[in-house]
Amino acid sequence: MLRLFLLLAVVTALAAEPAGEFRGSPERPFAILTRPVPEGIHLVTIAFGAEDIDSVTTVKAEARRLIALNVAVPKGRTETRRFLIDVRRPEYAGGRVALKTRESGAPNWDDQLSLEFIGPTARARLVSVEPAPAATVRIFLAGDSTVTDQSIEPYVGWGQVFPLFVGDRAVVANHAESGRALRSFQGERRFDKILAQLRPGDFVLIQFGHNDQKEKGEGVGAFTTYAARLKAYVDAIQAKGGQPVLVTAVARRRFDPPGQVVESLGDFPEAVRRVAKERGLPLIDLNTAAKQVYQALGVERSKLALLHYPANTFPGQTEPLRDDTHFSAYGAYEMARCVAEGIRTGVPELAVHLAPSVKPFDPTHPDDPAQVVIPASSLVKGDKPEGK
Repeated sequence: MLRLFLLLAVVTALAAEPAGEFRGSPERPFAILTRPVPEGIHLVTIAFGAEDIDSVTTVKAEARRLIALNVAVPKGRTETRRFLIDVRRPEYAGGRVALKTRESGAPNWDDQLSLEFIGPTARARLVSVEPAPAATVRIFLAGDSTVTDQSIEPYVGWGQVFPLFVGDRAVVANHAESGRALRSFQGERRFDKILAQLRPGDFVLIQFGHNDQKEKGEGVGAFTTYAARLKAYVDAIQAKGGQPVLVTAVARRRFDPPGQVVESLGDFPEAVRRVAKERGLPLIDLNTAAKQVYQALGVERSKLALLHYPANTFPGQTEPLRDDTHFSAYGAYEMARCVAEGIRTGVPELAVHLAPSVKPFDPTHPDDPAQVVIPASSLVKGDKPEGK
């Protein structure tokens, strides 16, 4: 059944009856709206705009997943857009994901559909929520902290921004989690949860390496244990009729003294390339693309893609941030563009599900950081990501 809701300023639930129009302001430029829904894919339709003001609205879903960026609507006009949101629970037939303490009750795992409207002139006339079409394709993401839906500013995973580049016939289901390697992701039954929901025709993008690199022991390595586990993931996905897409681990920001980007992930990116070639699988070489972005930006400007901030830039951030692994909103946006470009040029079956607005992207010519303006979320509770 279709449910319709008008937005109130700064409310915490989608009202059952129409209750007025959302109006952002400089003092309170956001509203978090929630609605109890069953697990599954939900179609959200938003009518942006207002009679009294030129509006600009950004929308994030669940744990800060970016689904609409700076939607500008002239006064008196309305622009209607549709979005697909994946809502999940930890339970699945035969088991339960072993959530970390900080994940329990978090937006990605609770029994609510959450929307955050951001902007001092944000306006939405109407929001509707209904079950998504049965034919909706899921694009699962399995990965680590560089991919995950990060809980607090200024941390942003590329998978958190990726929904912006996907059209309205597919939904991003980001199961990535901080600190996870192929082994621990499976050990916590996160991969089992994906397999439980996987349907023929769905896609699974797999990006690990940062934390796998830390595993020590006899015979452990990129071309041995890591490659074997990656192949096991591929086999399990294909057995369910899913389509695996391998993604090389996104590069850390590392420069040598002359100012050239250097590799810090050892043989792990190459191991992914070899598995993809051996199995005839699509490959997105995000490792190479990320290094091209950093090189193009240079030693200093590339800091804007990562997390280099003085103390007290964000609520609760009492120490300076110098993190060359995890992304700023700008960096996550650029990495998501790299992934979208890899899909556009190398995964034709998935490329048909990209948003019509997706344009060709050359990582050697990244966007000007000043031109990528992603409003910060009002959500400030959470922990820093695991992994380096």
